Amino acid sequence: MEKIIIIVFGMAWGSFLNVVIYRIPRKMSLVSPPSSCPQCGKRIKFYHNIPVVSYLLLRGKCRFCRAKIPFSYLLVEILTPVSFMLLYSQYGLQVHFFVSCLFATALILLGFIDFYHQILPDVLTFPGIALALGYSIFRRDLTFLQSVIGAAAGAGVLLFIYGAYYLVRKKEGLGMGDVTMMLMVGAFLGWRQAFFTLIIASFGGALAGVFIIIFKKKNLQFALPFGTFIAPAAFAALIWGEQIIRWYIGLYKSY
Repeated sequence: MEKIIIIVFGMAWGSFLNVVIYRIPRKMSLVSPPSSCPQCGKRIKFYHNIPVVSYLLLRGKCRFCRAKIPFSYLLVEILTPVSFMLLYSQYGLQVHFFVSCLFATALILLGFIDFYHQILPDVLTFPGIALALGYSIFRRDLTFLQSVIGAAAGAGVLLFIYGAYYLVRKKEGLGMGDVTMMLMVGAFLGWRQAFFTLIIASFGGALAGVFIIIFKKKNLQFALPFGTFIAPAAFAALIWGEQIIRWYIGLYKSY
C-alpha cells in the first residue's frame, strides 16, 4: 500500500512539476489561470489531465486542437514516481526520504528548465540551499560544517572554471546558475558526492557535446545546459554515490 501511494502521489506531483517547469521561466503564477493548451487556449478538463494515462490516451496531442504535447510532460510524470520509489527503497519512510524527495523535485525542475530555457532560476536554487543547510543541523550522516564545506567545494570548482575560462577567452563559459545549483547539491550531499556529481555531469556533458558536434554539425561554441547534466548526476550520487566511491577506492587498496 505504501508503494502504491508513493507511485500515485509521485505521478500527480510530476504533473504539477510540469506546470512549474512551464510557468516559472515565463514568470507566470503557479495557481492561476487553470491549465490550458498553449496553442488553442482551451481549458484542460480534469479527465484530460490524468498523469501518464491522459498523455497515452490522447497520443500526446491536445484533445481540442491536436497540437503536439511535448514528450517531456510524460517523462516528468514517469521520472518523478520512479525517483520517489528509488528513494523509498533506499531509505524507507524516514524523514530523510521526504527531504530527499524535495531535493529530487528540485533536480527535476532545474534539469528540465535548463534544458528548455538555459536558465537555473534562483527561486528554486536558493530555497534548495537553505533547505539543505537547515536540514544538515538535524542529520546524523552530514553535519552543518560538512554541508557548508560541500556547498563551497561544489560551487568552488565551477567558480574556478568560470574565472579561468573568462581570463583566457574574455567571455563566460559557465552561467552563475550552475554555480548556485552546485551550492545546493554540495550542501545536501557533502563534498565527496559533490565531486562525484561534477565528474559524472562533466563526462555526460562531454559525450553529449561530441554527439552534437558530430551528428548535429555544431561547433565548439555551442552552449550545453550543464544543469541538465548536473541533475541526474546529483540524483545518482544521492542513491549510489557512496557505494561507487567506496568501490573505486577499494580498487586501489587491492594493489
